[in-house]
Amino acid sequence: KIVASNVIIIIFPLFSGMIFSREIINICLYKIYNPTCREWIIYNHCTSRKEVTNFNQVWPFKDTRIIEIIYGSLLGDGHAEKRNNGKGTRITFQQESSHDDYLLYLHSLIANLGYCNTNIPKIITRLGNKGKIRKYIKFSTWTYDQFNYIHESWYLNKIKVLPKDLNKYLTPLALSIWIMDDGSKSGSGLKISTNCFSLEENEYLIYLLKSLYNIDATIHSTGYINQYNIYIPSKSMPILVNIVKPYIIPSMYYKFGKHI
Repeated sequence: KIVASNVIIIIFPLFSGMIFSREIINICLYKIYNPTCREWIIYNHCTSRKEVTNFNQVWPFKDTRIIEIIYGSLLGDGHAEKRNNGKGTRITFQQESSHDDYLLYLHSLIANLGYCNTNIPKIITRLGNKGKIRKYIKFSTWTYDQFNYIHESWYLNKIKVLPKDLNKYLTPLALSIWIMDDGSKSGSGLKISTNCFSLEENEYLIYLLKSLYNIDATIHSTGYINQYNIYIPSKSMPILVNIVKPYIIPSMYYKFGKHI
């Protein structure tokens, strides 16, 4: 049922092209975009911790979408932060204001799943290096005891590392979030910035891309000591696009060049 002519309902598959009937209504509400005001519509309403009803879930959560989104973002720019004297963890998402559409999309996904304040994040201005004014937009999840597992899996001595269960949660949804976070067009292929991970971890990432999705990728040095990027060549781009396109928002199509 279409409520207004200027509202577009975008339905994305949750599991590699399969949509179960019980999910259809949820997905329709999950990604509703109003192009007139460039907003990802949030149907949930939760602006206070006292309204949150999912603090007592058992880990791992039955609905893994929130884990997939978090894992995809932690591969990129996301950050897990221990809070309340180590009794809970929250996940923070941040992007430059030029990518506000993506950050607001990410916020709508997490808000509609019930894991963050549903108030729309605001653009923040700060003074950067050499007096340059920078504008960015950020938001965080609520703080969960269950997210301590994520922090413990992703950080070693305050350094981000790859978790042992990444193969379980690197789904098409997680892969798309990772690319929208840290991917960029490079020639006729795509480069993913992975310079915060070691050479061995980069090797594991390209192993996962190959074993899970048959995507060929190579590791390139950034020119700095122990810093690397992953490059997906043109021949693998059609495979990649076929996997992630259902989850990629239009403002991020440029990263895929002619392949999307």
